[in-house]
Amino acid sequence: MKLIMKTEFDNLRKNPLHDYESDTNGEKQIVKIYRDEQLIAKKITLKKSIRYFAITGYLQFLTAQTE
Repeated sequence: MKLIMKTEFDNLRKNPLHDYESDTNGEKQIVKIYRDEQLIAKKITLKKSIRYFAITGYLQFLTAQTE
């Protein structure tokens, strides 16, 4: 997995084809995004630090931005 930007993570999370789950353990929170039961991205929040990760080739799962 590699670091990605927040906007890319939000794009993956808002896609209706993707499922996501959240898990909290003390001060650590993890949000995982799945496509066809395969983990494609995750967000790790620890205290004030937030990091976004995605698998190699995650760009194929992004939706087009229309504004």
